[in-house]
Amino acid sequence: MKSFRMILALSLVAVTGLGVQQFVEAQQPQTEGSQRDQLRIAAQKICPVSGQKLGDHGKPIKVKVGKESVYLCCKGCLNSKVNPQHWSTIHANYAKAQGKCPVMKKQLPQKPKWTIVDGRIVYVCCPPCTKKIAADPEAYLSKVDALYSANLRK
Repeated sequence: MKSFRMILALSLVAVTGLGVQQFVEAQQPQTEGSQRDQLRIAAQKICPVSGQKLGDHGKPIKVKVGKESVYLCCKGCLNSKVNPQHWSTIHANYAKAQGKCPVMKKQLPQKPKWTIVDGRIVYVCCPPCTKKIAADPEAYLSKVDALYSANLRK
């Protein structure tokens, strides 16, 4: 699992750049804690900068890092860089919370493929599933939300 996290972290560092101060865009505040945001915060668990538990320093702040939307624990993290270890942990948390491919409904493999849809990372069992998600993104994001909801209750 550690090698998967390290490979994922290194690939995401290469893809996104990961400098929060260079790539962060504070997003428009949404209605007080939409259900989708609450699920994503619960799945993400920690801040990509500090590693602190989300919610320990007030309401998490939604930001954009590269093409991906994530949450920071506080405004103090806006002017800092993402820690690659925390980034890797966050993505492992998302994969664990999702658990299954939203297209094929199979358990995710140890090294799942992924795509970013509307700022969200979505894990899939195989590359062809990314094309199906691209054809109907909202339907599959709703399926991911349902998977998060079911798996986070365990």
